[in-house]
Amino acid sequence: MQRSGFAEMPLHPGKTPRWLFQRMEKLTKEICQIILDEYGSRELLYRLSNPFFFQALACVIGFDWHSSGTTTTTCGALKTALNTITDTSSQIFVAGGKGRVSKQTPKELLSLNNHLETNFSEEDILNFIRASKLSAKVDNTVIQDTFQLYHHCFFIDSVGNYTVIQQGMNTKWARRYHWTSEKNKGGMKEGSFSENPRDLIACDYVINDTLDLTAKESEQTRHCILDLINDNPIHLKKYFRGRKGATLPLDFFLELRNDIQNSPLLPMPARHHILPIDLGDSEFQVLLSAYEQQPNQFDDLIEIQGIGPKKLRALTLVSELVFGTQVSWKDPVKYSFAHGGKDRIPFPVDRNVYDSTIDTLRSAIDNAKLSNKKQLKALKKLALFSTQLKCQ
Repeated sequence: MQRSGFAEMPLHPGKTPRWLFQRMEKLTKEICQIILDEYGSRELLYRLSNPFFFQALACVIGFDWHSSGTTTTTCGALKTALNTITDTSSQIFVAGGKGRVSKQTPKELLSLNNHLETNFSEEDILNFIRASKLSAKVDNTVIQDTFQLYHHCFFIDSVGNYTVIQQGMNTKWARRYHWTSEKNKGGMKEGSFSENPRDLIACDYVINDTLDLTAKESEQTRHCILDLINDNPIHLKKYFRGRKGATLPLDFFLELRNDIQNSPLLPMPARHHILPIDLGDSEFQVLLSAYEQQPNQFDDLIEIQGIGPKKLRALTLVSELVFGTQVSWKDPVKYSFAHGGKDRIPFPVDRNVYDSTIDTLRSAIDNAKLSNKKQLKALKKLALFSTQLKCQ
C-alpha cells in the first residue's frame, strides 16, 4: 500500500440537487463500465488513486472543479455505480463514505465475499481492514497538518487490488488523500504504511510546521518513539504533566518546542531541563497499554487504539529534545490544481499545470470512449487553447 496523492480544496456549503446526482450516478456507471471492460479493475483502481484523474472524472460528471464536495459527491456516485455493476468479470466493491458511514467500512468489508462473489480468506479480509485503518491513522495522526478526517472510501476488486480515497478538513479547507495497493490478495507493500509512502501532493494551501512522521528525515524519530514505548514509558513520567481535560494542540506543541530549542540551557543525559508536556493520567495509561503489547514496528504502534495525535506529539517532542532525533516539519506539497485566471486573479495561469489538466481530461474522456460530438469538440478547443498558450 502506498499513498499516491493529496488534493486540497476550499470548504463549500450546499448540497447536490437530486436531479443532478442521479445523472452523475448514471454517467459514472457508464464511464466505469467502459474502463472495466477495456482495461480491467486494476487499471480503474490505479486511475482513481491519481488525484488528477479523480479531479477530471469529477469535472466530466458535472461537479465543481475545486469544491470540497467534489470528493464526497464523486465517491458517492462511484459507490452507487460500482456496487451495481454485475455484468463484468472485473467488479469493484466500495465500502465507507462520509461521516458516520466511514465508520462502517470494516463492517462492510467483512461481507466482501458476498458482494464480489469471491473467496477471500479471513486473513485476507483482516488485512484489508487493517489497510483501511492504517491509511486513515497515517493521514490523521502520523501526518499532523491540521486536517481532521471525516470521509473514507475503500475500493477493492475481486483479486485484492485496492484504493483508498479519504478527506480531512480544518476551519477553511479540505484536503484529499489517495492511497493504492501494489500486491494482490491483501498483501501490503514491503516496508510500512508510515515510512515514507510515495506521494503526489496537489494543493495551493501550504501548512507551515506540519509534523510529518512518515518522512525519511523522521526515520530516527519513529525508531526512537518505538523504543520509548517498548522500554516502558513509565520512565517518561517526569516529562509529562497531568492536567484533566487539557489538550495539546499543534500550535502549543510548536511553541513549547521552539521555547526549549531557543533556551540557553544545554540538555545533557540523566540531568537536563525540559518543560513538562501536557498528558493526563488516563492518556498515559494508553502508553502503558502499548508497552504491554510490545509493538514490533511503528505501524503496529499507531494501530493500537488510543494512540492518537496528542500522544505522538508528546513522544516526538521527547525524542527530538532529549535524544536529538530529527523530524520533518515540512508540508509535503508538490503540485497544484488551480489554474489561476486570465486577469492574473487570484494568480497568473500556470501553463504547465494547465497543460497537465488538459492532457488528463483528454485521457479520461478518450479512454472512456465517450462518443458525444459536443464533448469531443469542446476538448479539441481546449487542446487548441493549450497550443496557443505555449506559443505566447
